[in-house]
Amino acid sequence: MARYTGPKSKIARKFGEAIFGADKVLSKKNYPPGQHGNSRRKKVSEYGVMLAEKQKAKYTYGVLEKQFRNLFKKADSSNGITGEILLQSLECRLDNVVFRLGISSTRSGARQLVSHRHIIVDGEIVNIPSYSVKPGQIVGVRLKSKSLEVIDNALAGFNHSKYPWLEWDDTTKSGKFLHIPERTDIPENIKEQLIVELYSK
Repeated sequence: MARYTGPKSKIARKFGEAIFGADKVLSKKNYPPGQHGNSRRKKVSEYGVMLAEKQKAKYTYGVLEKQFRNLFKKADSSNGITGEILLQSLECRLDNVVFRLGISSTRSGARQLVSHRHIIVDGEIVNIPSYSVKPGQIVGVRLKSKSLEVIDNALAGFNHSKYPWLEWDDTTKSGKFLHIPERTDIPENIKEQLIVELYSK
């Protein structure tokens, strides 16, 4: 599946947030990218604000338009608050769970670990990054991959207590997905209601 492979620092500066997990990309310049980034910018329309919020969510979770739209349709047809369900669905993705567990320092790195068959779910290899993890399932590192330096480096000093919906076992290098996170527990700075309004137009 195609993925965004362009300059991440440019995108992060566009939104003014380290959406790719690397704070250093924001330290170079304190204004948006582009030739006229430091000049006075035109007022963004209401539609532009909503579109930017959707783009930020897509870049943050590494999801392309078609998949993002399908997740929205599923959330919209579910009982509950559409925007919250959408974010919860994104949080349940296997690549995101691997990232939240600290097995990888970035979501793109987590996606690569999943695709390269280094990750198991309930003891079975799963190489689909978009796989939806269910409450009670155990996500961990494959036995042959536990000695990988990239995983050891990511786990070193990682605070596993900051996500209350996950439970980490350091001896087995695996974590239990306890429950779907509440919106208040999801740290991403995304105004999901703007995305709902955009798709509702």
